[in-house]
This record gives sequence, C-alpha cells and structure tokens, in this order.
Amino acid sequence: MTPQTALMTTAAPLAQIDPNADDDLLIAMWLRSKESPRTREEYGRDVERFRRFVAKPLRAVGLNDLQSYADDLRTGYATGSQQRMLASVKSLITFGHRLGYFPFDAGKALKLPKQKDTLAQRLLSEEEVIAMIALEPSPRNKLLIRSLYVSAGRISEVTGISWQDLKAREEGGQVTLYGKGGKTRAVLIPAKLWCDLMNARSDEADDAPLFRSRVGKRLSKTQAWRIVRAAALRAGIKGNVSPHWMRHAHASHSLERGASLALVGSTLGHANVSTTSKYVHARPSDSSSRVLAIG
Repeated sequence: MTPQTALMTTAAPLAQIDPNADDDLLIAMWLRSKESPRTREEYGRDVERFRRFVAKPLRAVGLNDLQSYADDLRTGYATGSQQRMLASVKSLITFGHRLGYFPFDAGKALKLPKQKDTLAQRLLSEEEVIAMIALEPSPRNKLLIRSLYVSAGRISEVTGISWQDLKAREEGGQVTLYGKGGKTRAVLIPAKLWCDLMNARSDEADDAPLFRSRVGKRLSKTQAWRIVRAAALRAGIKGNVSPHWMRHAHASHSLERGASLALVGSTLGHANVSTTSKYVHARPSDSSSRVLAIG
C-alpha cells in the first residue's frame, strides 16, 4: 500500500463522485448535506472567500494554502470568525476526500485557533434574572424571558414555539423544542410558568405562535434580542446581554442547585456531557484557593 493509498483509506468512503465533477458540483453536494439553510448560507460564503484567496482549483490546494489562509484571517477577523471560516473549509475538504474527490484530507492537519473562554463573564446571577423579570412592564415580555430561562432554549427554539408544542403534564406541562440539525427535545415547564402561559392564551389556533409581535406575527429573533437587552439595562446589568445568556444562566443555576451534569446536558440538548461541564469550570462552587493561608 502506498502512502497516498493509506491516506485515502483513513475515513469511511461515501458514494464515489463522478470523476469529471468540478469544484462547483462538489460544493453544491456538500452544502446539500447541511440541514440548516442558515448553515448552508454561511458555509457557502466561507468557502467562496477561500476560493478567491487561493485562486486555483480545489484539487490543487495543499496544507500550505490552508495555513496561508489562516494567517490571512488573523489580520482582520475575530477568533470566533476565524474558527468558523476555517472549519467550513476543513469540512468541505473532508467531505471531498471521503467522496474520492481529493486524494488526501489536507485540512486534517490544520489546527483551528483557540478562542478565549469568556463564559464566566456571561453568567447572570439568580438575583439578576429575577430583577430582569420583575422590572419588565410587559406581560408578554415577562413570559418570554421566563420561558428562555426555564426551558434553556436557544432563541430560535423559543421564538419558534407554537401552542401545539405545549402539552399539559402533572404539576405543570412540557414544551417540545425544535433545535439545530432538526433535533427535538422535550423540557418540563414548572406549574407557575405553565399556568401563566395558559392564562395568556386567548383563542389562537394550535399552530399559532406562542410569542407574537404587535402586528400578530411570530416574534422574530431580533425582536426577542431587543426585549432581553432592554430588560437587562432596566435591571442595571452591564454587558451585551442576549437571550443566550438565559440559557447559560439556566445551566449554571441548575448545577449550583444540585442537578446532575447529565440532566442539565439533556435539557440543553448537548450531545456530550463535556460541553455541559464548562459551566462548572466557569462558575465553580469550590476551589483549592479557599484553603490557602494567604488570601
């Protein structure tokens, strides 16, 4: 077996692509493998930027081209953007390699830049969440903030809730959230919030949105972001508070109150418990620093 053959067998092959296929066809097939329209749009834009940078067929791209591209991104993009743009290109090359379009996976050796973990700066206290809810004058907005916090849902998941996604349960109810990659999960709703949600319903159809705008349409993600941001400012909270901070707060507070990593991870829809454990590190309940003689 030659070194090139060995590289070609490092990943389970997909159905082989037409040997006469070009870069455009490969990219189209790759994008079709992504379920989210937003992901397809972002990935497509990232790859087009890479193609303009290398200015040659993708089959001629090597690790040196990828490294040069990574160096170029450092001059004008934040670390998070660099990660996403490089990950897009790596994903395409891996996909093409598994199809047999590329003889080897040139992106496998490319390391993504590490981003500073700022999670600890984005964790609200229970008192801050309570203040945001208490000082919010709009009943609808109160329910939105409480739903974001209690369900730990992403902004798209919570604004996407329809009445038919709610189901009564003993001592409250549950909501089905439709998340990234078409994944769904059910989250229990405590009795108090459940009663308030049911009392807020008038005669809407089952497929009507839970949260409506003033003109009766489904509340947009931008509108929800503005509501949460205004509530944080009203409560005197500094920082660019967003709906996702409610998700972070849910994870941090539930862990502090004794919920297991597995349970919190299941509620948040994490595929790996290691993702959930970052909240423990961001806001530890104990530390060896507490036993030091010099403080």
